[in-house]
Amino acid sequence: MSSTTLRLAVVIASVRDGRFGPVVANWFAERAGEHAGFEIDVIDLAEVDLPHALPATSPMIEPNPVRPDGMAALTRSLERADAIVIVTPDINRSYPASIKTAIDWHFTQWDRKAIGFVGYSGLTGGLLAIEHLRSVFNELNAHTVRNYVSFPRYYLLFDNDGTLLEPEGPEAAATAMLDQLHWWASALAAARVAA
Repeated sequence: MSSTTLRLAVVIASVRDGRFGPVVANWFAERAGEHAGFEIDVIDLAEVDLPHALPATSPMIEPNPVRPDGMAALTRSLERADAIVIVTPDINRSYPASIKTAIDWHFTQWDRKAIGFVGYSGLTGGLLAIEHLRSVFNELNAHTVRNYVSFPRYYLLFDNDGTLLEPEGPEAAATAMLDQLHWWASALAAARVAA
């Protein structure tokens, strides 16, 4: 891995039956691979043990509690990541409970990391979820980049094989976000080493 190659975790936030998240995440992971600035790890929260009952001690006091064995791979990926992209739909005008649970089981893993978003849903394209997640990550001392990728009416934008029908606009948006992520992740990684 070169000094400019950073670790990027792409997190599929939705775990509901029939979800479209893996299609969107795979499309984005391919774009990130073409960017050549990242080593990519795709994390599917549907494959993670995410109990809603959190440890009794606040993460401010115990940032690394004993976690379920089925969460170990997620924790390792988040710890290693220099940047994280959350792929999320809107659910009831906000983000899925699964991503909030994954966030709340972790603390130091988000600290001083660059965070980006890819949203998809009916009318809003995931923007309501993204805006709510920005405030959550701000509390965790993570930096959310300004640019994002959004797929309103996603079910009209991809064919049955998961191929984007008109890729130019979304690809440009992905490149712009990846450029921002790489810049911020590089700066934050250097600052974490110097701290």
